[in-house]
Amino acid sequence: MNKNEYLKQIDATIAGGKFKDNWTSLRESSVPDWYQQAKFGIFIHWGVYSVPAYDSEWYSRNMYIQGSKAYEHHLEVYGNHKEFGYKDFIPMFKAEKFDADEWAALFKQAGARYVMPVAEHHDGFQMYKSSISHYNTYEMGPKRDVLGEMKAAYEKQGLTFCVSSHRAEHWFFMSHGKEFDSDIQEPMRCGDFYWPAMPEPDHQDLYGSPPSDEYMEDWLIRCCELVDEYQPRVFYFDWWIQTAAFKPYLKKFAAYYYNKGEDWGIPVAINYKHEAFMFGTAVPDVERGQFAELEALFLANRYGCCKKFLVLYGKQRL
Repeated sequence: MNKNEYLKQIDATIAGGKFKDNWTSLRESSVPDWYQQAKFGIFIHWGVYSVPAYDSEWYSRNMYIQGSKAYEHHLEVYGNHKEFGYKDFIPMFKAEKFDADEWAALFKQAGARYVMPVAEHHDGFQMYKSSISHYNTYEMGPKRDVLGEMKAAYEKQGLTFCVSSHRAEHWFFMSHGKEFDSDIQEPMRCGDFYWPAMPEPDHQDLYGSPPSDEYMEDWLIRCCELVDEYQPRVFYFDWWIQTAAFKPYLKKFAAYYYNKGEDWGIPVAINYKHEAFMFGTAVPDVERGQFAELEALFLANRYGCCKKFLVLYGKQRL
């Protein structure tokens, strides 16, 4: 299915489904009972960045920032960035010892109730079989549908399968490689591994450096492909989707995903950070911290506040 056909399918699913791409409709969703009761899950960061295994999973960005410890490490161990860039780690990412059944058994023994592997991190390499880009584990590196193997193994153990997407930040993640003579060079086009590598914005600026429509449509299709092919029970988003440009696409994705859950007869949920979603339309997540004050939904649950209050509160916050 080409891009335009997929976008039409997304629109048709929303038009014919219970949930529409607006906050009022999405507020009718509810958090699945199993998710509120599960308590313990495993979140997995694993990808091409595990080959250099240095600094952090942000190696693909940091190795191109001149003067950084990752940059200096890369020069010392792998040579100059033009001759050996991040893409050259892909053939080294073989996953020859990966055994999804072994992982699943371990997680089950640990008492986990659900597992949430990263499907695509900021580096833009998909850990699953995809029709969107050739840069995925099925066509390169391990030559295996890693995410598919995980899903089968986890569900066999009775674990709930979830996914996370960190694709949004790829808009700027590789951009520092354009600041010197590296392997990240123009011209680039949609589908290229390093595309689009735009200048990194102020991370707190909600309105500056908005991604192009082409990028946003690509982002939406990637998310919907994960939904269609792997049917995750929870879809977790990392940061930067709270910027203004993402709002219409977030609503469209949520409506699509919630409607798919209705079709499957499987309750699903979305996790988000910061204030990407209207409160009450998805599940907020605080990484390495906690809320400084009671939020609207907790107040509503405790004191029986009406939905009108939540709507007004949400409009004020967004």
